[in-house]
This record gives sequence, structure tokens and C-alpha cells, in this order.
Amino acid sequence: MMNLSFFGRKLQHLFSPYFQFNFNSFFIQLCYFMIMSVFGYLGLKVSKPKTYVKPKNFDLFYTSVSASTVSSMTAIEMEVFSNSQLVLITFLMFFGGEVFISLLELVFARFNNNNSFTSMKNDYSVKVSTNNSLPIKKVNDQIELGLVSIPNHHSSQDQNQVIDVNYDINNKHILRSNSLKYLSHVVLGYFLVLQFVGTFLVSMYMSFIPSARQVLREKGIKTLTFSLFTIVSTFASCGYVPTNENMIVFKKNSELLLIILPYILLGNTLYAPCLRFVIWVLEKITKREEFSYLLKNSKEIGFGHLLPALHSWLLVATVLGFNIIQFVIFCSMEWGTQITDGLNPYQKFVASLFQITNARHSGESVFDLSTISSAILVLFVVMMYLPPYTTFMPIMDHKTENEAKRDKRSLVECLLFSQLSYLVIFIILICITENKSLREDPLNFNVFNITIEVISAYGNVGFSMGYSCARQLKANGSCKDLWVGFSGKWSNKGKFILILVMFFGRLKKFNMKGGKAWDLS
Repeated sequence: MMNLSFFGRKLQHLFSPYFQFNFNSFFIQLCYFMIMSVFGYLGLKVSKPKTYVKPKNFDLFYTSVSASTVSSMTAIEMEVFSNSQLVLITFLMFFGGEVFISLLELVFARFNNNNSFTSMKNDYSVKVSTNNSLPIKKVNDQIELGLVSIPNHHSSQDQNQVIDVNYDINNKHILRSNSLKYLSHVVLGYFLVLQFVGTFLVSMYMSFIPSARQVLREKGIKTLTFSLFTIVSTFASCGYVPTNENMIVFKKNSELLLIILPYILLGNTLYAPCLRFVIWVLEKITKREEFSYLLKNSKEIGFGHLLPALHSWLLVATVLGFNIIQFVIFCSMEWGTQITDGLNPYQKFVASLFQITNARHSGESVFDLSTISSAILVLFVVMMYLPPYTTFMPIMDHKTENEAKRDKRSLVECLLFSQLSYLVIFIILICITENKSLREDPLNFNVFNITIEVISAYGNVGFSMGYSCARQLKANGSCKDLWVGFSGKWSNKGKFILILVMFFGRLKKFNMKGGKAWDLS
């Protein structure tokens, strides 16, 4: 028994704290996305498409996974889906977006906060009981009821200690609980109000602008469905649009692009700074102690989207810096090229800004990526690879006690590879499954195009080089150009690997520190 107990403690030390929180949270979210993907597939399968030809079952599942993980990888033309199927995909994106997931995390945080308070109180009861030889139950009753009557054999110092600590613990717990409750209300309001306003604005635009209204009429898409679908997709950083051409068909509608543009940032890279700004405004207006507590104790709250003030400002500067770099390079190389033909300078400016902003991480396009220069595509690959909260931080904050403990790597963390290593493995596996196409159709199937597709799926972006029959070396009379992503032409084995990449990318936050056990010196 002694050996088993010793061995058990050793295992707990090796695998803790990785499994205590990270594994449980990872497993819960993985199950959540898998279950949602399965239900989405079943819903798409039983509902009727708009066309007579039914999509393949595997492509329906691929689309469901793509919507649930907000990756927007396309294997079926979007105009194939009926209105009911578009509504179902909207729900998948709605419940799969990062803001909604963060709201669920807050619900669990409030539950854990109550449990930790009970545990803390019990731990203190045990300590007092041990030091003063009192029964544990009796001390617990005193703390619960706030009794000041302590048996005579205790000193007045012990009495004050019990009362003061009980009062302090209760006050801190109440403040923290109320702060988490207020934070969850703020996130919920942020989530719902923004999407309602966006849907209203897009609906008004589509109703009053004849050119935009005509596009929807010709494609048989309802205005409300388009508006809700597009805003939910953009805010969730998915990138799906009900039209086959994505936003290419609206590249001259600059005002529509400007309405949608802020939602690319508000639901992704600038979600944390905007959330802090909303809390700051509410604190100034209401003077509530809970909002002040959230602003001053962002790290102690443990909510990943509530960043300290300095970190928030640096994140905003980083996002703007990346966008400026992309915009300057994009305009310098593509301003007068064929892809911008027919656009006036104002339309070119807005379309270019819209395109580069989508590289992190929404994936909506106003230009055909296969016609963009290779240098910009490489830049897009880098932008898609970077996590949403990538921040240039020349000033490092001091590590907390928990972060210092995390520097001691567990066995599991030592066995994990880096994100880049996994992506290389995925690319190799896809090259193996698509080896025949790589040999016979090298202009469409090449390592660069596969890399863009994999990094896009990992970043949950949705950019794709597409597939063109005109690029085939051996003309195939049965080949038909479709508005689907490049992966839509892959084998089922290749698509299955990309499904794994989508899940991996959606849950990448649980492995951001992987690979640190490897020394490359």
C-alpha cells in the first residue's frame, strides 16, 4: 500500500496541474464542438437543399464541422443550401463563436468560484480545529452563523482571528461572485446587442440600395437571412456568406463593407480591449464596486478575455500595426492590377482594407486569392497562423505565483509538440493522401496551396486558393468550375485530416506552450 500511495503521488505530481484544469476544459470543449457538429450534420441531412442534387453526406459533415469551429472551409457551394439550412448554419456559428464560448466559460467560473469558497472555508476550519482542538463541525457552524461565542478555553486573540477571517472570506467571496455575475451580464449584452445592431444595419442597407437588393433577388436569398447570417458569421470570425462568391459580388458596395468591417475585430482580435472599455464606461457611469474590482483584478478573475490595461493597449497597437503593414504592402502591389479593375479609388481603399483585415481571422474575401501576388499570400499565411491575442509586449508584467509554478513542466507538457510541428505533420499527411493529384494536377495541387489551406483551417479563417479547371495540365471535359474551396476537391481522407486541423485550431489555446521541452541550440 505504501508503494502504491507513493506511486500515485508521483503520477499526480507529474501530470498536475495540466490535467486538473487544462485537460478537463479541453475535453469539455472538444465534446461540445463534436456534438454540435454531429447535430448540425443531421440537421443538414434531413432538411432539403435548394437544388435537386443532394450534396454528399461527408461534405455535409465537413460543412457542419467548419461552421461549428467557425473555420468556413467550403466543400459545397453556399447557394445550394435552402433558407432553413442557412438558418441552421447560422445557429452553428452563433454557438461556436469565441464570444459565446467565453460566456459559457464565465458560467463555469461562477460555479467554480462557489466551490472554491466552500473549500477555502473548510480548509480554514480544519486549521482552526487542529490548532485549538475544537471539533471541525463546531467551527464550521460558528463560521456559518457568525457566532462570536467561543469556548472559554480559547484566548480572545483566537476569537478575533475566527471572526476577522470569516468576515474577510465572506466579503471577498461576495465581491468576487457579484463581479463575475456582472461580467457575464456585460459579455451577454455585448454579444447580443452588437449582433442585433449589425443585423439591423445590414438589413436596412440591403433594403434601400438597389444594386445590393438585386443581387439577393437574383440568387433567391432572403434579406433577413442574409443579414443575420453574415453578421453572425463575421462576429464569430467564421467567414461564411450565403452567396457562392462570398463578398466578391459586393466589392463595389463600400458602405456594406464598412458596416461589416468592425465586426471582424469586435468578435476576435479586439474583443478583449473592447470588453475592458465597456466595463470602464459602465464603472464611470454606475460607480459600481464590482466593475472597479474587474478592472483592478483582471488577472485574479482568471477570465482570458479580460486583460490588464497595459496589455489591452499593446494589443490594440499590435492589431493596428499588423493591419497597417498588410494594407501598405497590399496596396503597393495590387492597387493597379487586374483584381481592382472597375473600382474607383475609394472602392479600392475600402475593399483592400476589408481584405487584409479578414486575414485575422474571419476569412471573408472581396478578391479571388488565386489572383493575388505570392508575396501577399505568404504574408496572409503568417497572419492566419498568429493567435488572435498576439501582442508586442516590450514591457513584461511580473509573473503571478501560479504562472511561476507553471514554469515547472509536467510530463505531459514535455511530450507535447509545438503548434508549428503539428501543422507540418498535417501538411505531410495531406500530401500523402493527395499524392496522385499532386503528380497529375500540379498547378492546382501543390504544396503551397495545401499549406495555405491547412494554415487557414488551423487559424479558423477560411481563405482558400480554390480550384480552377483552366489550370489543369491534362484537360478534363467533365471538370466543372465550382465556387468551393480548394479542399472541396480533395479526397475524403484529405478532408478528414483537415477536419482534425479545424478542431485542433479551434482548441489551440490549450497547447500554446507546447514544444518548450525541445532545445534547438
